[in-house]
Amino acid sequence: MGTETGGGAAPGAGRGFGPSADGQEHGTEARGGFGPPGSGPSVGAGLPVTGTPGSSQAGFRPPEFGPPGFGPPEFGPSPETGGQASSAAWPPPATAWQPPSEVERGLYEAKTRQDWAAYFDVLAGAYLYHPMPRADADQGLVVHTPYWNPQVGAHTLGFFTHGVLPAPVADTVYFRRSLGRLAEEWYDDRLWLSVNPGTPSEACFPATAAHRALWTRHAESVPLQPAGALRTLRVGGPLQGEVAHGLACGALLCVSNGSLWNAMAWHGTGYRGERERLRDWWDITTREQWQQTVETLLRGRAISPPWEFVLGVRRTLAREYGGPVEAGHWREVTARVLRARAAEAGFGGDGPGEGDGGSDGDGPGGDGPDVEAEIRRVGQLIGRITRYEARFRADGLLRGNRSVRSVLAWDFGRASKMARWGLGARFCDMREAESAVVRASRVSRIEYHSWEDFSAGYILGRCLHFDEEEFGPWYEEMLQAHRILTADPESPWLTIPW
Repeated sequence: MGTETGGGAAPGAGRGFGPSADGQEHGTEARGGFGPPGSGPSVGAGLPVTGTPGSSQAGFRPPEFGPPGFGPPEFGPSPETGGQASSAAWPPPATAWQPPSEVERGLYEAKTRQDWAAYFDVLAGAYLYHPMPRADADQGLVVHTPYWNPQVGAHTLGFFTHGVLPAPVADTVYFRRSLGRLAEEWYDDRLWLSVNPGTPSEACFPATAAHRALWTRHAESVPLQPAGALRTLRVGGPLQGEVAHGLACGALLCVSNGSLWNAMAWHGTGYRGERERLRDWWDITTREQWQQTVETLLRGRAISPPWEFVLGVRRTLAREYGGPVEAGHWREVTARVLRARAAEAGFGGDGPGEGDGGSDGDGPGGDGPDVEAEIRRVGQLIGRITRYEARFRADGLLRGNRSVRSVLAWDFGRASKMARWGLGARFCDMREAESAVVRASRVSRIEYHSWEDFSAGYILGRCLHFDEEEFGPWYEEMLQAHRILTADPESPWLTIPW
């Protein structure tokens, strides 16, 4: 429930709509400090809201009594046109403003044309974020904070697109909603929706049932942040330099997911969403676990050791003999290396023993290995790699007779993303996340010679882990992302030197 300050509370002040982690709706008191600059105090900021809702002296006025340019026909646009702000209420911003991404550009251009159908199409294709206190999020609450908007004479809820979000800080976090879900969960017809308050793309809309039905129609007709797209933050994200290079090491996954490849100030799926991502996919629930995972990835220790072992044998053969290495020769030499290592470690040909099967710890092994069985398994792995490489060449991932030199890129690329996921989950701050991204850049440049080499290594590692030679979505998604990143003129792989 909302708190009362003075003579009355704002409608739905601070109420959490939508289920929390325990599946129940929770209310909480309203919070101040989340409104846009110059918007007036948020409810709960210590200033009174006086009068009776609906009266001319009330601190809250329902939308039907808003200024010209809003609401029903006699007061402005109807629900069919969105009930949008008039140009008088929001004068066009200065032409020098540069939108951070294509989303804000689309909103601004539609607003300038007063094309509100186009404005809602852009909204329907983007995620929206609302700030809330981290302490409430950690309790499983979803808190909404209305603020008084004097331009419309009503309390509004401000939602922001990703490009205008500030850098993550410890105490204020964001939750994420689609326009369609927002329409379903909206809890008070008297509240208005404010999009990107305080920015040139700002617009404010009534949120009655009729208006929300319009939001739903747009949401049903426009794909939500479509996957397989290169998205760039043109303001607020690095485009050149070491940080940009490190971010571009995670670009395959960003393009595949349709997220901003160079957003260092990462909010992603929202605070709770990023925590759930790390918990469900990585079993990470603490800062210490996140730090350990980042270090493991940056050291290339998360991949399966046999993968890098057999590729290392082939690299050695290629250096010694020059040119491509035949699969039969590769298998034969790999078997000799395994037998020699087993002998050095004191193993017989196929009996039990102790050790790890490799003197330097980077080959396959285990306690008491059956060496001949290990040789058979490694031979099968070589076969899988050669078949993947044949498909890579057919699809243009590898040129000519080139081969994959290493799968460490799968660890390094994931380290680039892990740095940002940890920031979104508040397991680190910006400085620590940026440091990890820079390290991802440096270790990648040591191991690889080009973006194409890096890409092939990343995709092979991913496929060996997930794909099982099905050449299904785990492969197809990466192939599409690779093609975009190697062909789009704005791709970081074409604008940032390796």
